[in-house]
Amino acid sequence: MKGEHRYAVKVTWEGNVGAGTEDYRAYGRQHRISVPGKPDIPGSADPAFRGDAGRWNPEDLLVASLSACHKLWYLHLCATSGISVLAYEDEALGVMQEDAARGGYFSGVTLRPVVTVRDGDDLALALTLHEQAHHLCFIANSVNFPVSCEPQARYAA
Repeated sequence: MKGEHRYAVKVTWEGNVGAGTEDYRAYGRQHRISVPGKPDIPGSADPAFRGDAGRWNPEDLLVASLSACHKLWYLHLCATSGISVLAYEDEALGVMQEDAARGGYFSGVTLRPVVTVRDGDDLALALTLHEQAHHLCFIANSVNFPVSCEPQARYAA
């Protein structure tokens, strides 16, 4: 597990509609994110910045990365702690601020995972493992804003 890992990603701009970036309103923000052997991700800017609402924007992807990384660590910790997770869903929320000095920046992300575990498993342990997952999450350890977690755990119905 220890060591260096590299991630090569290609981003190709698809928004030249004829005149390039001759004017702020004269070009599209569309791009394609690709990695060999994986499905492409259609990207754009947030609609607030003249982007295409039907495509993923960098802000969506950042929040999704935090949520997914936390989930992967959490599932690992549950598996090694005798907790059987049957379902996991997170409605994460990122908040971005804008100001003249810094431009845009995230002021925080809140993860809100709802976990369903096997009947009889330790719900208190299922909840506390989120704290350990947070401390191990590669992405959360790499950002300069707070990432909080408001987990819920329940038994399968």
